[in-house]
Amino acid sequence: MAKIGDLVRFLNSVGGGRVTRIEGRIAYVDDDGFETPMLMNELVVVSPAESQIAKVAATQAEETKTKESSRLPEPSAQKAYSPAPVEVFETPTGDRLNIVLGYEAADLKQLSTTTFDAYIVNDSNYYLSLCYMISNDGKQWNLVTDTVIEPNTQALIDEIGREKLSDMTYVAVQYVAYKKGKPFERKLPVWFEQKMDMTKFFKLHCFKDNVYFESPVIAVEIVINDRQHQPTLINEETLKKALETKIKEDKPRQRPVKKFSHRKDTESLLEVDLHINELLDNTAGMSAADILNYQIDTFRKVMDANLTNHGRKIVFIHGKGEGVLRKAIEKELNYRYKKHRYQDASFKEYGFGATQVTIV
Repeated sequence: MAKIGDLVRFLNSVGGGRVTRIEGRIAYVDDDGFETPMLMNELVVVSPAESQIAKVAATQAEETKTKESSRLPEPSAQKAYSPAPVEVFETPTGDRLNIVLGYEAADLKQLSTTTFDAYIVNDSNYYLSLCYMISNDGKQWNLVTDTVIEPNTQALIDEIGREKLSDMTYVAVQYVAYKKGKPFERKLPVWFEQKMDMTKFFKLHCFKDNVYFESPVIAVEIVINDRQHQPTLINEETLKKALETKIKEDKPRQRPVKKFSHRKDTESLLEVDLHINELLDNTAGMSAADILNYQIDTFRKVMDANLTNHGRKIVFIHGKGEGVLRKAIEKELNYRYKKHRYQDASFKEYGFGATQVTIV
């Protein structure tokens, strides 16, 4: 829930700013000098007010230290000076590391010519002493940056032009996590390495919504809830044989019917990803309306197939985007399937991009 002073962005529209006042369920956001009223549940907190206060306090402490040092006596009579550590704003779940590497395009409409920014998201109560590296062959590495990432922050670590993309066949992150001025649970040092598919940087559908970013990104999950993500390794010989078999096929490959698997933790929960790139291999020649109709047809087929499965919970993943697909689904649920219950799916697992339906 947003508070006065929080830096926020709008959930279902472009824009954001700092919360200046709150009246009931309405928050007033300073958006480039204009105060915009927004519903509280339409805001996403990007940077809490407390973390901003901590940064200001750190700056003031550093300035005070500089002024005091200029007035200290000669070294022979000087006493040791140690400023009080700045208190870091901690979140209730922040003792579990969540670290994400994200690549954001400067202009999504010009992927063939645009530049890209690389960010590290440190969603934890720990400082990260971090190195970011790239390689052509996965053997010899070039250091791009070494820095300290503060708790619960997002940091720009690289600006990437087209010429650098050819050097990013592999990327790696190495870090040590710790806290300052207080005891903490140890976290093992980590080396994370990922082979990149650089063609994704030129495909719009490969840039996807992510809870940590305002615009679609190519996201690489490094650590999720203290568990290091293990990249999928593909056997090159197996891949070569598969490509040769594909070339020899006389008939064009038809996409198999998508199989929606049950989640392990709840037998009755079904996940359905309605992103068009998960439903179709090729959308050439399809208009935005054609794509939306195909997504809604898929939604109806899943609903109709489960109408007799009372108590079944279905999570439809639609993403945030402009909210067009979400609104179309809600319209279907309010009129065509109005007796069934629906709500936002778990924010922790899906961000703001999914709706959960319970078959009644």
